[in-house]
Amino acid sequence: MATIDCSTASAPTLARPAVRDLMTPLELIVLGAIWGASFLFMRIAANDFGAVPLVEVRLALGSLVLLPFLWRARAQFPARLWPKLALIGAINSAIPFILFAWAAQRAPAGVGAICNAMVVLFTALVGFLFFGEKIGTRRATALFAGFAGVVVLASGKVAGASVGWAVVAGAAAAFLYGIGINLVRRHLTGLPPAAVAAATLGVSALLTLPFAASVWPQEAIGLQSWLAAAMLGVLCTGIAFVMYYRLIARIGASRASTVTYLVPLFGVAWAWMLLDEPLTLTMGIAGALILGSVAMSQRAQK
Repeated sequence: MATIDCSTASAPTLARPAVRDLMTPLELIVLGAIWGASFLFMRIAANDFGAVPLVEVRLALGSLVLLPFLWRARAQFPARLWPKLALIGAINSAIPFILFAWAAQRAPAGVGAICNAMVVLFTALVGFLFFGEKIGTRRATALFAGFAGVVVLASGKVAGASVGWAVVAGAAAAFLYGIGINLVRRHLTGLPPAAVAAATLGVSALLTLPFAASVWPQEAIGLQSWLAAAMLGVLCTGIAFVMYYRLIARIGASRASTVTYLVPLFGVAWAWMLLDEPLTLTMGIAGALILGSVAMSQRAQK
């Protein structure tokens, strides 16, 4: 019978948790940076593509990156499930992506990124309104603070232009995400998350295709916009989903969701550094209100 040298065998066992402890915050930062960059890429490409064609490229590329996960789990996706996947895909992917792309044509990238932080609050609100979940005083207060942040953001101007309708579109997209998350929880639990993402993105691409084809731009699309669209689909949608689900599997959904705090910070920072977009007092106040309300809401769940 072989013996084990404990002095050497225990070292990897102790090292692995330490490596994981270091890797987790690094991966959260990288994921926040990637998702924050999605608003930068939309801002670059949306005017050349138009909102719907850009989203079609994003959905198609994102679903292709995730396709191996769906293929591996294909036996768990019978034909009767696909209408439900189509509905959830429209609510949780296609329409909010279009709303954010439409907003990117009309407002700085940071505005959309700040609106995106409302997803956590809208998820709680939808659960309360339609699914009988308790919301509690603390989370209700967080919701009011978050909505105040949206009002402040919508009332502001950037470079003399109003961003109100872009904020409305971004908030509507966040609300749809809130509905979609609740639907996924209740109707797709038990299915592999990456495969579900591949299915919903793929079916959304098919649903969006006729509309994208009908408004596809007549003029040639520049290389910079194509590169931005490719990064949006491959990196910010496909690869980022894989990273997110790996984090959920390792540290749990609650800890993984803290990436919500990083997305608007990176979204604003990327736009400021790379697009020379201004940082305004209104954006700062709105961002503080929304992120503060998200933090309060997250703490109330524990």
